[in-house]
Amino acid sequence: MDKAALVAAGPNDDVAFAAGGGGSFASLRAYGRALAETPRRLARRACAATAAEEEMSRVRARSGHRMARALRWWDLVGLGLGGMVGAGVFVTTGRATRLYAGPGVVVSYAIAGLCALLSAFCYTEFAVDMPVAGGAFSYLRVTFGEFAAFLTGANLIMEYVLSNAAVARSFTAYLGTAVGVDAPSKWRIPVPGLPEGFNQVDLVAVGVILLVSVCICYSTKESSLLNLVLTGVHVAFILFIIAMGFKFGDARNLTHAADPSNHPGGFFPHGAAGVFDGAAAVYLSYIGYDAVSTMAEEVERPRRDIPAGVSGSVVVVTVLYCLMAASMSMLLPYDAIDPEAPFSGAFRGMVGKEWVSNVIGAGASLGILTSLMVAMLGQARYLCVIGRSGVMPAWLARVNPRTATPVNASAFLGLFTAALALFTDLDVLLNLVSIGTLFVFYMVANAVVYRRYVGDSGDNHHQQQHKWTKAWPTLAFLAGLSLTAITFTLVWQLAPTGGAGKAVVLAACAAAAMATVAVFQALVPQARSPGAWGVPGMPWVPSASVFLNVFLLGSLDPPSYVRFGIFSASAVVVYVFYSVHASFDAEESGGGGDGAKVQDVV
Repeated sequence: MDKAALVAAGPNDDVAFAAGGGGSFASLRAYGRALAETPRRLARRACAATAAEEEMSRVRARSGHRMARALRWWDLVGLGLGGMVGAGVFVTTGRATRLYAGPGVVVSYAIAGLCALLSAFCYTEFAVDMPVAGGAFSYLRVTFGEFAAFLTGANLIMEYVLSNAAVARSFTAYLGTAVGVDAPSKWRIPVPGLPEGFNQVDLVAVGVILLVSVCICYSTKESSLLNLVLTGVHVAFILFIIAMGFKFGDARNLTHAADPSNHPGGFFPHGAAGVFDGAAAVYLSYIGYDAVSTMAEEVERPRRDIPAGVSGSVVVVTVLYCLMAASMSMLLPYDAIDPEAPFSGAFRGMVGKEWVSNVIGAGASLGILTSLMVAMLGQARYLCVIGRSGVMPAWLARVNPRTATPVNASAFLGLFTAALALFTDLDVLLNLVSIGTLFVFYMVANAVVYRRYVGDSGDNHHQQQHKWTKAWPTLAFLAGLSLTAITFTLVWQLAPTGGAGKAVVLAACAAAAMATVAVFQALVPQARSPGAWGVPGMPWVPSASVFLNVFLLGSLDPPSYVRFGIFSASAVVVYVFYSVHASFDAEESGGGGDGAKVQDVV
C-alpha cells in the first residue's frame, strides 16, 4: 500500500481500508470518540458475518494482486505430509506406547487418523466452497461472525509462532544427532546475565527460519516443489526406519513385557482406556493438515484437487504412522521403550546398529524442515486474510505483484518467529502448543453443521437478525452435543477406574449424544445444499468430530488451558481497543454516517 486517503462515500460503495490511516485512528480525539462508541460498535460488528461471495471477491480484492493458482492435488498431498510428518512423531509414539497403549498404540494411531479424517472432511467442504487463503478464520467469519473468527485466528497465529520457534530450536538438536555432535552445548552460545531459559542464543534456528521465510516469499510453487523433494526424502527415511524395525524386531515384543512382574503383558496391556488415552496423545502428530486448507486460493482446480489433497494426505500419514508404531513395538517390549527417543534409543542398544540413530537424526531434521515450511506457509496466509478482514493492519494483506505471495505477512511472521527462537528456550510441550488448533477444529466442525442447517448470512442487518431467529434449533443442538461430550470427557478423566458405574455413565453419555443427533436430523431440515463437495453423513460426521475434539481437548493438561486463557484474554483486549474500530471504519463508517470510509490509493 503506497498511501491512504479519506474519501467520502455512500452506503453502497465498495470499501477498502488502510490501518491507522484515518477514521477512528486519525487523531487522539477521534480515537476517544471511537472508544466512547465501543458498546454500539461491538453490538454491530462482533457477530457480523460476511457472505462467502464477498470473501472471494470484495474482501479478497483488498490484497491487490491475486495469488497464483499453481498447485495441484499432489502438491497438496505433499504439503499435508510435510506438515504432519515432522519430528513430533518420533517423540509422541514413544510416550503413548510407554505410558498408555503399549503395543496397542497401532490401534491408537488408527483411531486418531479417523478423528483427523473427520475434521479434514469439515475443512474440505468449506475449502471447496470458499477457495480463499483464510482457512478456518474465513470459515468462522462467514458462519459465526467477526469476533469468533478473530479470537480463534489470533490463538492459531500465536500457536504457529510459538511452535515454529520451538521446532526450529529442536532442529539444532536433531541436526547434531545426525552428525554425532552434542549440538545444544556446542552450537548454542551462552549469554551471561540473562535469565535461565533466555540465555542460549541459537543462530542455527534463526538461520533455518530466515531461509524458509525467503523461500515462501519467493514463490509458493517453488516452495511446494522444494517441500515435495524434502518430504520424499523424509518419507524414504521413515520407510527405512520401518523396514529396520520389522527386520530386527521380534514379534514376541508385541505381547510380552520386559518386566512382567511390574507391567502387564498382552497387545492391550492397559485395555481400551489405554488405547483411547494413547489416541489422544498421538493425535497431536496429525496436526498440520489444516494448513493445507489455507492454500485453497492457490489451487488450480479447487473442486477436484482439495478433497484429494486434504483427505489423501491424512490417509497416507495414518498408514505411515501405524507402520512406524508396529515396527517400534517389535523392536523392544513396551515397558523398555525410551519415551523421549524411542527409535534412536532402541537402536543405540543394539551392537553394530548405533549408526541407525544418526540416520534417524537426519530423517527427523528433514521432517522439521518440511513441517516448518508448511506451517510458515499456512500462518502467513492466515495473517494475510486477517489483514483483509479489517481487524488487523491492511499492510499485512498485500500480495506482492511479482511473486504473487503475501510477502508482508510472511516476512513479518518470519522475523517475529526468528526473534523468539534466537534467545528463548521454548520448552513447550506438544499439547501446550496444540490446544488452539484443537479448539479451531472443534469450531470448524460446529460451523459446517451451522452453515448447512441455518444457511448463509444476509447482506444487511435485518437479514442477519432474521438468521439468528431461525438459528436457535441448531444452536441448541450444538450446545447440547458439546455438553454431552464434556460430561463424557469429565467422567473419563476424573471418575475412578474399576467397577461398572463408570462404564454405565460413559455408555449413557454416548447414547445421549447419538439420540441428540438422530432427533436433530429428523426434526430440522437443511437450509442449504453443499456445492461441489459436501461432508458425507451430515450431521453424523461433523457431530462425531465435535464430540471427539472435545474428548481430545479434555486430555490436555492444566497449563494448556492457562495459556489458552491468557492469549484469549489478550486477543479480546486487542479486539475491543483496536480491531472492532478498524473493522467499523472499513465496513460501516460510510454507511452509518459516523465518518468517512478509508480507501487504499494504489
